[in-house]
Amino acid sequence: MPNKSGYSRSSCEKLILRDHLALERTMLSNERTFLAYVRTTLTLLIGGVGLINFFEGNLAVRILGIFFIIASFPIFFLGSYKFISKRKEIRGPGG
Repeated sequence: MPNKSGYSRSSCEKLILRDHLALERTMLSNERTFLAYVRTTLTLLIGGVGLINFFEGNLAVRILGIFFIIASFPIFFLGSYKFISKRKEIRGPGG
């Protein structure tokens, strides 16, 4: 039965406190990295929209804004993929 952190009870019973805390730190680090990807995505998205809205007459700046908006989506999906794959790796088989 999984506990609050997502680990199954049988795997947690075999760990000593130091190992359990190390797993928790690793999970938190993975979440923190994912949030950095989300923050970067939002920065590019908002920056792109801002460039498009505030510099309507300048074609080069509008193109840059569109590029920022388009670039934000692959960054988000890359971060999501890395987060999910690393979470599966951390939890181990059956996790």
